[in-house]
Amino acid sequence: MLIRSGKIQLLFWTAFFSTVLYIWLVTVGLQTFVLPDEKPMEVPQNVVMLMAVLFGLWAIAVLVGTIISTMINNKFYMKFFSIFMMVGLATLLTTRSMFG
Repeated sequence: MLIRSGKIQLLFWTAFFSTVLYIWLVTVGLQTFVLPDEKPMEVPQNVVMLMAVLFGLWAIAVLVGTIISTMINNKFYMKFFSIFMMVGLATLLTTRSMFG
């Protein structure tokens, strides 16, 4: 059995949870704003708050992963978190342009 260092395990779990948070964020946004059966009369405040919290947790996880992978000079996770941050910010810009 391979025994990995704690830093590599932290990077793996940070990457895993940031991916889960991003998928959860996109799924909630699509189900609420893009694919509903009928358009909501008012903006659902609880869903907006959930998405804000999810985005905040996602941003912290990606930032922690980027900093730790840079500190230990792990090229794979540096690329992963950098690309993931760009994808997340592009998603944010796309939704801002679509919904104002």
